[in-house]
Amino acid sequence: MPICLLCVCIRGNVYCDDSDLTQIPPLPKETTHFYARFNKITELKRLDLSGNQIGKVSEGAFRSLLQLEDLILVDNRIQALPELPASLKHIDVRDNKLRSSGLHTEAFKEMKELQFLYLSNNKLDYIPIPLPESLRVLHLQNNNIQSITQDTFCNSHDNNYIRKALEDIRLDGNPVDINLYPEAYFCLPRLPTGTPV
Repeated sequence: MPICLLCVCIRGNVYCDDSDLTQIPPLPKETTHFYARFNKITELKRLDLSGNQIGKVSEGAFRSLLQLEDLILVDNRIQALPELPASLKHIDVRDNKLRSSGLHTEAFKEMKELQFLYLSNNKLDYIPIPLPESLRVLHLQNNNIQSITQDTFCNSHDNNYIRKALEDIRLDGNPVDINLYPEAYFCLPRLPTGTPV
């Protein structure tokens, strides 16, 4: 690997301390720990760890990444997500083993900039709420979601409430019959896509 010519690679650990890096380089697939102290990296906005075999992410793994906007963890074996930075705009955790019990309570509530949330092809039992107002796309197809509440997307206490941003909700491939919950969609610009059971 070219990065291992610049840095030291030892059994899943990549040490790139004091290497004049200006951005995070492509890492070997077997990387489990990456060290890049004393470099010239000015910002980290995107972290893409797709197509690995990650089964566990340590609780503090993303906590200090306060400028992170895109977190891409597609096609791994992740069952639980750690606390995520509120700066995220795009979260993609498709094709994992993520369970509802593996999400923090109100995991996405404080993410005022979150626009894209892709959680399809996992093992989620319910839609993680509350969802931020900024959310535009929510993909939850092929999970185990069985019901929707009146307040999942809307505010049942405010009939004038409109959620303008949320235009793409995918629920197909779940055991929920979306036709049974018409009161859950009154605030949406478009109805969710799903399959009647």
